[in-house]
Amino acid sequence: MVQVEIIAIGNELLNGEVQDTNTHWLCQQISGLGGRVRRAAMVRDDPAAIVAELRHALARQAGLLFTTGGLGPTDDDLTLQAIAAATNRDWVLNAEALAQVRAKYERLAEEGSVKTAEMTPARQKMAYLPAGASPLANPVGAAPGMLLRGEPWTIISLPGVPAELKGIFEETLPTLLTEFFETGTYLNQLIIVNCGDESVLAPILREVSSRHPQVYLKSHASAFGPEVKFRVTLSASGAAKSGVQELLAATLKDLDQALNEAGISRDDEL
Repeated sequence: MVQVEIIAIGNELLNGEVQDTNTHWLCQQISGLGGRVRRAAMVRDDPAAIVAELRHALARQAGLLFTTGGLGPTDDDLTLQAIAAATNRDWVLNAEALAQVRAKYERLAEEGSVKTAEMTPARQKMAYLPAGASPLANPVGAAPGMLLRGEPWTIISLPGVPAELKGIFEETLPTLLTEFFETGTYLNQLIIVNCGDESVLAPILREVSSRHPQVYLKSHASAFGPEVKFRVTLSASGAAKSGVQELLAATLKDLDQALNEAGISRDDEL
C-alpha cells in the first residue's frame, strides 16, 4: 500500500484563525479509495520550515505526498518555491500553467468579476512551478494545482481554499489517483454504548480488535459518569463493498456479545 502523507501549509492554521478542514476531508477521500494516510502535519508560511517538512516526508519514503495551501498570488504563498528547493529543482514559469491562469482571468473579466484580464506579476506568479512539474486544472479558482513526479515519490499540491481543493481532487485527479489506489470501498458504522468509564470499555475493544484486525475500532470519550454514553466507530476498507459489509457485521456481532457479557448495553440514540 502506498504511504500517503499530508502537509497543510498556512499561518492562519497555526494561529487558530482557520480550522484545517482540508486535511480531514482528504483523509476521508483517501480512506474511501482504499488508501491510508500515515501522517499529517501543519506548517507555517516559512520557507525553511516547509522545505524541512517536505524533506522529512520524502526521507520517510512517502510515496504520495499532498500539500494544501500556499499556491496563490501573494508573497506569503510559498509552497511551490519550497517544493522546488526541497527537490533541488528550479522554480520556473510553466507555459501550460500560464495558459490556464490567463484563460481563467479572461473568463472572470468577461463576466465582470475582475476589472481586467491583464497578467500582472501577482497573477503570473501562480504559473510558476518546480521544473518538471505539471499544472492541475482548477475548475473553481485561478491558481492551478501541481503534480510533480520523482522516484519513488509523487507530490500533489492543492489550494487551501476548500472549494478549490475539492474541485481539483474530484474533477481533475480521479484518473491519476487510480495509479495509487485500487478501486475500493471504505465504510464505517457508529454505535452508542451505555458505559460511563472508557477504561472499562477499552479492554473489550482491544480484545475484539485482536480477533478482527482488518476492522478499526475506536471509542470517542467525552466525560465520566453513570449517564455518559460513548460513541464507538467501526471502520474498514476493501476491494468489494459486500466484503467490507461482512467484515463490519462479523465484528459488530462479536462486539455485541462482548458488551453483553460485560453487562454493557447498546443504545440507538444519544
